[in-house]
Amino acid sequence: MPNVIDGVVSWFQEKVVQPLVLILNKGAEPKQLAFSTALGFALGVFPICGVTFFLCAMAIALLGSLCHAPTVMLANFIATPIELSLMIPFLRLGEAVTGGPHFPLSTDALKKVLTGEASRDVLQSIFNALLGWFVAAPIMMVVLYIILLPIFKILVRKFNPAP
Repeated sequence: MPNVIDGVVSWFQEKVVQPLVLILNKGAEPKQLAFSTALGFALGVFPICGVTFFLCAMAIALLGSLCHAPTVMLANFIATPIELSLMIPFLRLGEAVTGGPHFPLSTDALKKVLTGEASRDVLQSIFNALLGWFVAAPIMMVVLYIILLPIFKILVRKFNPAP
């Protein structure tokens, strides 16, 4: 078991910590880093798998110098495992907003989806999950920005003590 833990720690160090330190050493502004991280995370939990990279790329292209591209992409990468865990809460939030029926999450429902019997229900559930994300994403961004801004102020001072 220690080899697995060492591997995870090594992977985290290489894929998250080292890129973050490189970003901090480049001298980006704390506000830009906090905004970019919040943006990358919010886009990274978009409830349709496989499109978050493209959403982040479009946001970077549209926002230009307002965001820090490497930070957006790193936050998107970090958010990827969380994306799957938030699909059902986004679905349920969208259902609550629309007042629509709950999409059943059972083996019978999975069978209906695979056989094509539940295609309308699947489309409705995708719409509800997207709606839930549209409601939650701005709140997520604001909360993350508020939390991350003081953290990035400290980290930028620590890793880039240039005058």
